[in-house]
Amino acid sequence: MKGLALTLALSAVLLAAGCGGDSSPPVTTEAAPPVERLRISFPEGLNVREMGDRVAAVRTIAIEKRGVTPKLTRKRYLDAVAEARPPKPFLKDWKRGSMEGFLFPALYEFTQFTSGRELVSDQLTAFRKAFARVNLSYARSKNLTPYDVLKIASMIEKETVAPGERKLVSAVIYNRLRKQMPLGIDATIRYGLDIPGTESLTKAAIRSDNPYNSRRFPGLPPTPVANPGLASIKAAAHPARVNYVYYVRIPGTKRHFFTASESEFLRKVCEFGYACN
Repeated sequence: MKGLALTLALSAVLLAAGCGGDSSPPVTTEAAPPVERLRISFPEGLNVREMGDRVAAVRTIAIEKRGVTPKLTRKRYLDAVAEARPPKPFLKDWKRGSMEGFLFPALYEFTQFTSGRELVSDQLTAFRKAFARVNLSYARSKNLTPYDVLKIASMIEKETVAPGERKLVSAVIYNRLRKQMPLGIDATIRYGLDIPGTESLTKAAIRSDNPYNSRRFPGLPPTPVANPGLASIKAAAHPARVNYVYYVRIPGTKRHFFTASESEFLRKVCEFGYACN
């Protein structure tokens, strides 16, 4: 009996210590992978599709150079953009389905765990903060809405390289709107027909009935044509006080010649070698 009692007591001790024959093996946990800090830069003037391309490019670099596979993909980013909505001040005349203009261009940090929704949310937060710094009183005096200002800013962003010309291009747009003239900004045609800046516009493109054809149709385009930075947004809200309604790029430079005279404009177009009537 003493031997049996000793055996039972020993078995109880072994079971309590997790050494029973039918007990589960000890659980082991693996350390979570370290959080990798990554960055993506969106320059001013990219459209939504180009931002998606940039997400794909940065993801490839992260995989090949850092050995990190981000959760963020081009598709997930663009899906998140499609689900997003602009800030409340823009909802009244916002063209549903297009988030063009609202994805603020800047440098953003993310990790391999960041989702498309999180990155888009960061861009919209940055946009709200930037737009809150813009005084819209002059634009409102011209019956322009915040969304109108954003459309104008996107055209300024695509048309200018020299910072000092932003307000001048803005003035041309305001003056043409006032005169009910077509804006004649080729960046809108390129956007509407998906024609890259490296290709010349054909006669068919210029004559097209696409709603973004600002050579044919007066008024602003249906949506912004790019995502502008703060400097262009401010210029769109506060144009220069000049009477210019024409401008043409000076060959070999990043600058434009501005004028209020159609005849002078046509002379310069011929002088610069673009076309002669």
